[in-house]
Amino acid sequence: MNEQPVVRSLMDAAPYAISEDESVLMAWEIMERSGQRELPVVRGDGCCAGLLDRAELAVVCAAAATTLSRRRVRDLVHARRTVTVHPEDPVPRAASVMAQEHLDALPVTDAHGRLIGLLTARDYVAAAAGLPSGAEPVGQAAPARVTLPALPPRRAVREHGIVIP
Repeated sequence: MNEQPVVRSLMDAAPYAISEDESVLMAWEIMERSGQRELPVVRGDGCCAGLLDRAELAVVCAAAATTLSRRRVRDLVHARRTVTVHPEDPVPRAASVMAQEHLDALPVTDAHGRLIGLLTARDYVAAAAGLPSGAEPVGQAAPARVTLPALPPRRAVREHGIVIP
């Protein structure tokens, strides 16, 4: 019998996530420092409230910083439906959902709707090409990382290996 791989085998089991109560400015900062292109949004109970896309957030962040510090993440995600998958769903099903919904990422939730990971199109393409995806080993998923105000600064590396803070 040819068993299909499941979402758990490809997902990032510890993506950075942000509380729906945080500011849009904080969301941009986390996205910049983490390097993620999609940022899961969670409610106080750990349930997934939605997913912020980098391009969408960049458009919103064109406003003045004072406005962004007062605007909350919940304002961006509550107006739309959130499509999620479960860790034991077959990977082809998740890919089909992504294609049908025109999404580049899907939050992975447990049976109670709590965020446990993130599946991206990049994860799927890497798996199809036989490349490592950076996903956690199959098994118990680590809890999703939640917003931390002291994220390490993103560093750039120049041609000669010099790290720029």
